Amino acid sequence: MDFSLFLPNMVKLWTKYWHIFLLEGLKNTLILTCISVALGTVLGALVAMAKMSKSKIIRFLISIYIEVIRGTPILLQLYVFYFVLPNVFTFMKLSPFMWVSIALCVNSAAYVSEVIRSGIQAVDKGQAEAARSLGLSEKQTMMKIILPQAVRNILPALGNEFIMMLKETSLASTFFLGDLMTSYQIVKGATMLTLEPMTIIAIIYLCMTFPLSKIVERFEKKMANPNSYRKHKKLNKAK
Repeated sequence: MDFSLFLPNMVKLWTKYWHIFLLEGLKNTLILTCISVALGTVLGALVAMAKMSKSKIIRFLISIYIEVIRGTPILLQLYVFYFVLPNVFTFMKLSPFMWVSIALCVNSAAYVSEVIRSGIQAVDKGQAEAARSLGLSEKQTMMKIILPQAVRNILPALGNEFIMMLKETSLASTFFLGDLMTSYQIVKGATMLTLEPMTIIAIIYLCMTFPLSKIVERFEKKMANPNSYRKHKKLNKAK
């Protein structure tokens, strides 16, 4: 490869194919990520509640689901949802994009559920007992006492899950669904260039994940010790 042409080739590729990289690839990647994380969070919350159920049967079934999802490769799960389930549930007329979205949602939910469960269980049990002694029901205790404190542990982890899912959507290119990695394959096939479009895709991913990771890191510090964070912020303003 002639590296003297590397930067000029990147400029040419960006000038000619920026709409494929951004308007198609980036758009579809963000849509896929937002759908997967949003639905995965809702499903994960339900799974977490079920995992803490008093029913041994429900806890057993949920444990199987979590272990299967966390113990198998996500690419294998995508194959199952893309090739197997549409032939099983023939009455569900869903697009390939939706089947992949559901697969990512189910995968995300298994991890999110453990994040939510651990965040809830990290709250001192004495507070729940005190709330019940004051006459609050189990539901009121959970909504007014436990969850507001658990959010401090849950939100940063959900931010990390969003970043992780943003990268894992690249596996959707296996099914040519128009995400960023699909854009790379399109440009590579049209130009017979490999490194240049790959570098452009890498830069786009970094432009998304690096700021998000810094925001999550800052948020983690703030949530871990809010009083110390406010004091540090005031000192910086004073300077």
